[in-house]
Formats: sequence, C-alpha cells, structure tokens
Amino acid sequence: MALFSDTTSALPGRDTAIETSQVHTINGHSLHPPFPEGYEEIVLGMGCFWGVERLFWQQPGVYVTAAGYAGGTTPNPTYQETCTGRTGHTEVVRVIYDPKQAALETLLQIFWEQHDPTQGNRQGNDVGSQYRSAIFTTTDTQLKAAQDSAAAYQQALNRSGKGAITTEIKPLDTFYYAEAYHQQYLDKNPGGYCGLKGTGVTCPIG
Repeated sequence: MALFSDTTSALPGRDTAIETSQVHTINGHSLHPPFPEGYEEIVLGMGCFWGVERLFWQQPGVYVTAAGYAGGTTPNPTYQETCTGRTGHTEVVRVIYDPKQAALETLLQIFWEQHDPTQGNRQGNDVGSQYRSAIFTTTDTQLKAAQDSAAAYQQALNRSGKGAITTEIKPLDTFYYAEAYHQQYLDKNPGGYCGLKGTGVTCPIG
C-alpha cells in the first residue's frame, strides 16, 4: 500500500476551479466533459505527469489526456500547493479512451512497465507524496482489472527480486485539472523533463 502525506494540516484550497486549458494541443479534442458516448476514463499516477501524459496521448485508441491532481482532500489545488504534500493529492493523468480500440489490459500493462510502482512516496529523483503511484478507476470492471493486474505484476516482480508494489488503487473521487502550462507540457517543451523509468520487468497481462 502506498505511503500518504499527513493531511492533518491539509490546505483549504478553494471553491472554484483553477484556470486551465480547454483543448488538447495535439488533437484539438476538448479536455473537458462531455466525452464521446461509450468512451471510458481512468486516472493514472506514475510520478511527474509531464512524461506520463505524453506516454498515453501516443497510445492508439486514447481520445484525450489531461494533467491534474487526485487522491487527496484539498479542493481545486494548485501545483504549488500539491508540491507541499499538504493536499494529499498525487500528480495524475486523466486518460479518456475508446475501449473498442484501446484495451484496458494494454493501458494497465503500459502503466506497470513504464514506471517503478515499488517506491512509495517517490518516483526516481522526484520525492514526495505527490509522486506516488496510483490508479483511480471509474468502473467496477476497471477496479477489478487493476487489482488483478497488480497481483500478476507483483508475482513477476517477486521472481525478479524486486520489492512490493505500493500503488494506490481505488475508485476515483475527484479529478482536478492542473494549470494550463502543465497540459501537454512535453508537446510545448519537447526537450522538457521526463522522469519515467520502469523496472525492466514485463507485466504478464494484455
């Protein structure tokens, strides 16, 4: 289970959403609902959301991605607030996908293989609860698939002498959009930072 920040001194946040982008810089799709009928949403935390968002916008069948915050208590947090660890949130990417073109198991396989889910409140050199690994689901099917995939990947990690998965897996409460400059950051800044680094262990699903 993931390690969480101490929210006994949680920041109050605000009643209204912070300003963000309206459309995806690459495909022009709206970052905001409503999304096409039949499409599904899953929210993933793998460390710094810049590289995570690029990873998933490149996947076939993904309709739109957006950087944001989830898993905490502070309403409508800013980036600076989230970085204090006092919002309880982790950096995440909202992935809206067509299940007829992007299999959930494939998205989960990418999730497990492209970061290290055993590090607790960090991802590589990025340290803090805002970088913890997380899967926030929006359907019962997604929740079961995420839990089953974690069990399968843990067995693979065990065989490779790796540690225990610390990924937080639970239904999504609220997704909060990050500021406009974070949206599709690596499209706007192609040479920008990407901290993604997997364990080198294959996830036996998908």
